[in-house]
Amino acid sequence: MPCDRMELSQRLAVEELITTEASYVHNIQLCVSDIRAHLQKKQLPDLDLEGLFSNTDDILHVSSRFLKGLEATATQEHEQLLCISALFQEFKEEMETVYKIYCASYEHALLLVESYRKDPRLQEEILETLSATVPHTGASDLSFFLVMPVQRVTKYPLLLGKILENTPTSASAYPALQAAVRAMTQVNANINEYKRRRDVATKYNKAEHLTLRDRFARLNTHSIAKKTTRLSRLFMHEAGIVAKTEDKEYDSLEEKFQCVVSSVAVLKENVASYLGHLEAFLLPTPHKRELQIDEGPAQQYRRFAEYLHCAVFPEFMPHGRVPLPSFWKMVEDTLQQSGAQLRSFCQTFETVTPSPVPQPLNPAEERKVLSLVSKHGPDKLYQVTSNISGSKDLDLTLQRGQIVALLQSVDTKGNTSRWLVDAGGPRGFVPAGKLQPYCPVQSQQPGMQMPALESSTERRRHSYVSPEAPRPQVATFTPAFQVVAGFSFTARSPQEVNLQAGQPVVVLEPHDKKGSKEWSLVDVNGQRGYVPSSYLVTVPVQKPMGWSLPV
Repeated sequence: MPCDRMELSQRLAVEELITTEASYVHNIQLCVSDIRAHLQKKQLPDLDLEGLFSNTDDILHVSSRFLKGLEATATQEHEQLLCISALFQEFKEEMETVYKIYCASYEHALLLVESYRKDPRLQEEILETLSATVPHTGASDLSFFLVMPVQRVTKYPLLLGKILENTPTSASAYPALQAAVRAMTQVNANINEYKRRRDVATKYNKAEHLTLRDRFARLNTHSIAKKTTRLSRLFMHEAGIVAKTEDKEYDSLEEKFQCVVSSVAVLKENVASYLGHLEAFLLPTPHKRELQIDEGPAQQYRRFAEYLHCAVFPEFMPHGRVPLPSFWKMVEDTLQQSGAQLRSFCQTFETVTPSPVPQPLNPAEERKVLSLVSKHGPDKLYQVTSNISGSKDLDLTLQRGQIVALLQSVDTKGNTSRWLVDAGGPRGFVPAGKLQPYCPVQSQQPGMQMPALESSTERRRHSYVSPEAPRPQVATFTPAFQVVAGFSFTARSPQEVNLQAGQPVVVLEPHDKKGSKEWSLVDVNGQRGYVPSSYLVTVPVQKPMGWSLPV
């Protein structure tokens, strides 16, 4: 009867699954414990065992546990199909993890086998190993065993499909078997995609290390046509002829990746600096090392160590002829004299780090601040709170304490965490979290209630405040120079803006989108647009009372 034949075929398919799995695990065990172990004992220097066998140990571990589970289902009888389906669902993630690594490196293993065939000595050793360990298999090459994991993982959906074909649709296990077939099919699809991506990455990594001669040798009609198509497409995108295809998910991931790259680079620099300073402190002569620390306990320690080396340590030398009582008296006096310094040093380390001392602006920085104020206004000035290492083509690399002017509080992709700034010449994007409003020191005027300042801080300075500290109020003051319209101008397109002679403007960009300096992007009473650059003039303004720009 058809039902009996279907049930018999189903039972045979289940037996095939279990028996072939047992045979597969046995062969993998031979590959690991016999063949590889035998080759390891030979200690052949030109034999890459790791490249040949990859993660076969992991595959054996997963497959052995999976086989035990399959064999245990034989006692379930009516629930056997449900148990087999559940077992595949349980092991699908582990199988995908181990098999995708093996399959991705399988082609490399075949290349190694092919190269060993060309070496008579190695080939002879391999054949001797196969003859000594697995003579019953009749294998004439390692590829006989290396292909087994690739074949096995691709056969799971076929074996499950065969069981499913011989299972009535009305059976309770039918939906579970369907889910198991889909799961293992998806596992194979994921393995293929992982292998494809890894092959692409390997291809481009190899291309980076090609010599110029190799690159020319790879040129052909197809590659030239492909590169020409890419360049023409890029040109049309930049010219606005063809709209760009945006992948927001990719852009977001790429931006996060660049942020991680930049953070790792900063962490590397910080760790290197920390290790350098730690090494200096552990040396017997720390005062002879240059530290990137201007003031604080570190410098006190250096001065203390220098004093000890100059005044005390010479007396410990063998040629010293100071009488013993005098020597002990000298040591006692020296320790008493330096005791206060040492106590102060210890107390400083037990307290929080003091606020950074304001640093005076150098002449070049003063001129740059004046230029930024004249172009963008004082309310656009920001100060860099920590070193910035640019990771993209349009990113800037800035040092802590530098003054920049804000152009846009958003990047070209609409991301508000990256700002476009003017660094007094170069323009580019920086992380918004590493900028704070620039606050010049207020100069005391009659009639204003301000705390007394020490003489050393009455100079013209700019200061850096740590990100944890509350942001200071930005001082409002009039810049020393101002950009105004020298002539009236009537806008002729929506991209332009009207001007009246003598009207103050804020220059956002001294050029148009094509880089031409004949047009400037300006802000006039909240309206933005382009005007001829020759229509703009820079004029001095009267210095206000009460607030002053650091010059």
